[in-house]
Amino acid sequence: MKEVELTITQNEKVSKDIYLMRLEGDVSEIKNCGEFINITLPSHYLRRPISVSDFGEGYVDILFKVIGLGTKDMTALEIGSKLNCLVGLGMGFNLDKTDKPTLIAGGIGVAPMFSVIRMYNEKGIKPQMIYGARSKDDLVLLDKLAKATDLHICTDDGSYGFKGTVLDLIKAENLNIDYYYSCGPYRMLEALAKAYPNGEVSLEARMGCGFGACMGCSIKTINGPKRVCKDGPVFNASEVEF
Repeated sequence: MKEVELTITQNEKVSKDIYLMRLEGDVSEIKNCGEFINITLPSHYLRRPISVSDFGEGYVDILFKVIGLGTKDMTALEIGSKLNCLVGLGMGFNLDKTDKPTLIAGGIGVAPMFSVIRMYNEKGIKPQMIYGARSKDDLVLLDKLAKATDLHICTDDGSYGFKGTVLDLIKAENLNIDYYYSCGPYRMLEALAKAYPNGEVSLEARMGCGFGACMGCSIKTINGPKRVCKDGPVFNASEVEF
């Protein structure tokens, strides 16, 4: 973990209530897909934990959805503004598990998948991707995903792609799941873990500190209580007691 000051170089609306922000500076502590950063916002006491969408030398991208006052204020931050951030937080995905990955995302849970896709593409692998959302308005960056993955899309209301959940889509199209990486709503991850224990799930939780000191984000696992911020946010699907 490292405390750094990062500069906003992009803050763009990419879908309904969803924004893509690029921060530049020393992000060398970010090592793995699935980590998160913790951002201090002006006039807000607690930091905001945000998943790393992608990262590289000198930059980190985040996708965020406007949910509360903090994320609403983030949309108004101007290019050139500086933010105090904690980087290099959390345990990410283990990409050594398979050369036939399936990525499963629900809604804004697509955020950490962009770095996973890039990592596999760099190895010459085009992952299978299953992306679900409530409606068409909640889907983001589809052109980018379609180029880099074998993309399957579903929406709850049928406004785009298959009508139904990601589990419904997997069954309807008889998709083969060798090993998967997933992020999305709790109930989606719960259903996935019960149907397909051979994978990894990235969980969300309310965090006080973001680095394991306050124990406020503890969850139950078969190996006892664990902290989402320190021991996760990525866990083996078979480990979590949903």
